[in-house]
Amino acid sequence: MRRGDQIEIIAGDIIPANGEVIGGLAFVDNSAITWESAPVLKQPGTDIASSVTGGTRIISDQLLLRVTADPGQGFIDRMIALVEGSERSKTPNEIALTVLLAVLTQVFLIVIATLPTIANYVKSSVSIAVLIALLVALITTTIGGLLSAIGIAGMDRVAQFNMIAKSGRAVEACGDITTLVLDKTGTITLGNRLAEEFIPVNGHSVVEVAEISLNSSIFDETPEGRSIVTLAEKLGTNCNFDRDLAMGVEFSARTRMSGTDLPDGWEIRKCAVEAIKGFVRSRGGQVPDDLNHAFEQVSRLGGTPLAVCQNSEIFGVIYLKDIIKPGIKERFDQLRRMGIRSVMLTGDNQITASVIAEEAGVDDFIAEATPEDKMEVIKSEQQKGKLVAMTGDGTNDAPALAQANVGVAMNSGTQAAKEAANMVDLDSDPTKLIDIVTIGKQLLITRGALTTFSIANDVAKYFAIIPAIFADKIGSLNIMGLVSPESAILSALIYNALIILALIPLALKGVKFRPLTADQLLQRNIFIYGLGGFIAPFIAIKIIDVIIGNIGLS
Repeated sequence: MRRGDQIEIIAGDIIPANGEVIGGLAFVDNSAITWESAPVLKQPGTDIASSVTGGTRIISDQLLLRVTADPGQGFIDRMIALVEGSERSKTPNEIALTVLLAVLTQVFLIVIATLPTIANYVKSSVSIAVLIALLVALITTTIGGLLSAIGIAGMDRVAQFNMIAKSGRAVEACGDITTLVLDKTGTITLGNRLAEEFIPVNGHSVVEVAEISLNSSIFDETPEGRSIVTLAEKLGTNCNFDRDLAMGVEFSARTRMSGTDLPDGWEIRKCAVEAIKGFVRSRGGQVPDDLNHAFEQVSRLGGTPLAVCQNSEIFGVIYLKDIIKPGIKERFDQLRRMGIRSVMLTGDNQITASVIAEEAGVDDFIAEATPEDKMEVIKSEQQKGKLVAMTGDGTNDAPALAQANVGVAMNSGTQAAKEAANMVDLDSDPTKLIDIVTIGKQLLITRGALTTFSIANDVAKYFAIIPAIFADKIGSLNIMGLVSPESAILSALIYNALIILALIPLALKGVKFRPLTADQLLQRNIFIYGLGGFIAPFIAIKIIDVIIGNIGLS
């Protein structure tokens, strides 16, 4: 399909490419690709209302399109380019551990390289085999061998919360998160605007508006229509006509209304306020003065107003609002207490965004955000030295999910979002990150404890083995009384293998998470794992050396 081709699409179809509407009238659902949470009316013209984006879905009527983008130049292709251009940065802990291991490795390489010179100076000798064995014994193999076990254990714990982690790094990064960026539609809100309130006008009561609204929606199977019926039934109203004799009027982009035709000729309609005004006037009715007030009232709340009428009389306005996911405000309070700042990104206007942000309890929001804006927000936070987690569900979220240190895609989202993220939430609950942060912190604590133990081990092995090598010339250095240089190195190699096996259960189970400060954790690690890691090699190597000596392996 190339630029200039014409295609016809009907309700339910996915628009295959970017194009311009040259015929027809229909509502298009842009929520998965762009940033509008409500369907958008598309019709021929010269403004933005005539343009459509590949990957969006037509939900009513039909359209005739002219393709305006060649293959590789559409919206999806732009999102792919942004994803490919993003780079997930390493966490400070990951960088610190890499540097530490690299420095220790270089130190031990220098030690091994200078040993022959030292041996010549004291008129001793060290064979190549001993040098290689010594390098294996001294190098930081313990933490290197346990990193994979720690990562796998973290992924397993995350899976228990119905989350899929693509790597152990993603789980560990959660422990350092300071900023949480969330897409609104489908992440903070349920994704469908539902009936919240009936606002009467023209002297009618709330119950009367509820009854007319129920009658207008009795054949409407959309989430909005079902929510209107449910809200009306909560107020004690019921359908007061025989459904078998009535006929439902489906929503049309041309009329912008739906409703019910009763057998006695009465017409009940619900639709946008401007459309209902035209319908009532065409039946000889009058528009009540308080209708505009009700319209403005709903608009200021960031909702969508639908007017309802019966024949030529307007009864009131239905307030449709974005429904916040249950319990989400309390969860954001928890994140705030953990020192994590939440930022909501949405393509809605400033008024709607501010209402949702206040109701959800997020710390900040950015309205009318494009995919590029979302990436810039994340990059800006990262440039300040912060680690960012991003949750989203749409194709337009994919670049930001790929850029974030932790990208969490909702299972209800698009395949593009899931591919770009490094974690997928099967329950589509963005505040589950609280539990994942706890797991991430436990992984960091575990890795810190085992790193401390490993470094202390290497230092202890250095002081235990090196003196034994020169014991034949400087006997006073062999404070442990090891049998021979060969037995000392063999004992260290055996200890290396055994200690990794002994620490695997701890790596898999993890060190118990305690809400302590960084200084308290450091002191605890040094006291338990540092001191323990320094003492253990002296005891274990001596015991293994004695066993080796008794069985004559040295």
